[in-house]
Parts: sequence; C-alpha cells; structure tokens
Amino acid sequence: MKSVVVVGIGNILFKDEGVGVYAGRYLDENYRFEPAIDIIDGGTLGFKLMTYYQSYDKVLILDTVSIDDAPGSVYHLPAEALMGLGSYRQTAHEVEVVEMLEICSLLDKMADVSVVGIIPEDIESVEIDLTPTLHGRFETMIETTLSELKKAGVEVIPKENPKPLAQIIDLYANPTMASFHPLQP
Repeated sequence: MKSVVVVGIGNILFKDEGVGVYAGRYLDENYRFEPAIDIIDGGTLGFKLMTYYQSYDKVLILDTVSIDDAPGSVYHLPAEALMGLGSYRQTAHEVEVVEMLEICSLLDKMADVSVVGIIPEDIESVEIDLTPTLHGRFETMIETTLSELKKAGVEVIPKENPKPLAQIIDLYANPTMASFHPLQP
C-alpha cells in the first residue's frame, strides 16, 4: 500500500484562510483510516512541504483556492492543474505550494499530489472562524476529501461521537492542554 498524507494548509488567524487546517483536524477527530494515514497541520509551512512531496506516495493538500468562482465552491485539483493555474496563487502559502510542486516535478521522486480546495469568501478579517458560506460548504469539502482517500485505497471509518466543526474551530480559538493534541506523523 502506498503511504498517504493529508496536509491541512492555511492561516487560522484570517477567517476562511484556516479552512484547510480545520479540515485536517476534523478528519483526525472524526475518522479512522485503514491503512493508517498521516494527517499534518501544515499551517503556512510553504517550502517545508517539499519533504512531504518526496517522502510519501500520495499527498492530499486541504486548502483555499483562489479561482474565479463562487465562494464555497469545492475543487479537486491534481498537481498538473495547479502548476498551470496562475490565479491559484493569491496567498503566500498558495504561492509556495505551487512553487514546491514545480521544483519537485524536476526531481527523480515526487508524490502524487493534489489539492482539495474551497474558494474562500473572506481571507482578510482577523478572526478564528469561517464565514457562514464556508461553514455551509465545509461538509462538501470533507466529503470530497474522503472520496479522494477512498480512491487511493484507504478505508474510511467514522468514529463514535463525532466532533462538529464548531467544536474543532473552538479548539483553535480557545486551546487548552487537555483538549488539544498536535497533528504530526
């Protein structure tokens, strides 16, 4: 079986910009995966993503995408599409994701990389939360991610007592040592 990593990317301080981080945590809190996968809080790692592109067979990035479409629209974009999508590059981490893909594509080994992205409505307001539009479309982003994991041969098993999105966001807005564990391999 190929090794799979899900990397939630974004900056939780800027409203919808944190959706990828919340999505990664949501998956970790609400599902088990067979075989096990790694789920990483990539924050705004940027160039450090290169390690994941070379260490795994499949990399699924959860992030915002800056495409000219309605906020809340969800896309699954393979690496090849991202590299040719100039308008995707509107935030610093979006630029770095694509630049690392371009660099890694020239190397001997690169993972099968794709992005499950959602078009943000507000990435400028300083607030740890999502807009109502992204709250309403978050489940579609999760369903798209789970579908991609299943296509990669990963069995998705829901956990008992799922945590709702509001509780996941609250973990970031009001962290405590008892309720928060880092996402790392």
